[in-house]
Amino acid sequence: MTRRGLFLFAALGVAWGIPYLFIKVAVSELEPAMVVLGRSALAALLLMPLAFFRREVWQVVRRWKPMLAYTVVEIILPWYFLSAAEQRLPSSTAGLLLATVPLAGVAIAFIMGRPERLTRLNWLGIGLGMLGVAALVGLDVAGSDLIAVAQMAVVVIGYALGPAILARWMPDLPGVGVVAVSLAATAVVYVPFVLFTGAWPTAWPSTNVIVSIVVLAVICSALAFLLMVALIGEIGPVKATAITYVNPAVAILAGALVLGERVTVWTIVGFALVLAGSYLVTRRRREQIAAEGVEEACAEQASLAPADGGRERGAEPEPEPEAPIGRP
Repeated sequence: MTRRGLFLFAALGVAWGIPYLFIKVAVSELEPAMVVLGRSALAALLLMPLAFFRREVWQVVRRWKPMLAYTVVEIILPWYFLSAAEQRLPSSTAGLLLATVPLAGVAIAFIMGRPERLTRLNWLGIGLGMLGVAALVGLDVAGSDLIAVAQMAVVVIGYALGPAILARWMPDLPGVGVVAVSLAATAVVYVPFVLFTGAWPTAWPSTNVIVSIVVLAVICSALAFLLMVALIGEIGPVKATAITYVNPAVAILAGALVLGERVTVWTIVGFALVLAGSYLVTRRRREQIAAEGVEEACAEQASLAPADGGRERGAEPEPEPEAPIGRP
């Protein structure tokens, strides 16, 4: 990995590892709906001008039906339930539970009629991941916040379903446009929701809460997505998925160092099992890797031929990953 790739990887690991800390701070004074509105509106204000400049907004809006479905399952519902769950759960536990998204992605693929061909290692990964969740829920959380765990389950399913919708119905849409439009739509949806449910704050929030909302919007949403795009361009989508295994560690450290959250033995056990399970369940089959090696060799030979339209004959663009890359 290049020096630039290492920098982007480290920056994205931090940007997607600290949201749980700042959400925990924000919900101490604000309702979850207000947290989502503040975060999505500010992030949209930052990304929409860029999307308009790149002429990506209209391309996305024309595909409004799958975009609406994506926005609902990727942002509108998950961000609310994540904020609500953190009113009960430690921020580190929330971050760890979200590391199970790759496991949910296998089930989503099966339901959508695109089942993965699982190897023994993949099945072992599913088993380890389930044991990790059991350790976190049954022993770390100790069954005291099952409502919050159920809310996190909604977040996990949404984060696994969102990329599947993108891959199936919108694989050709530009990434910045998709994120900018979905954030703007989320803000529009939450304005009346906040006003009519009494979620608007009756007093001006503290400085810590305001800073938390700004960090969530600017660093953890807008900047993090731009870092992700740059990282995929630098090291490719497959290697970029390794960020999934960094975010929970950052969440644990941030929660312990800043908020003084307890790190128990079962936190560490659950952390190890969930990450091991997520790694194994996303491992590709040896035959697939070998086939890709052959394709790469063919592409290298084809690159010696004259190019057509600026693209090397026989070389296909690297596909976007169907699995989520661990964003909060």
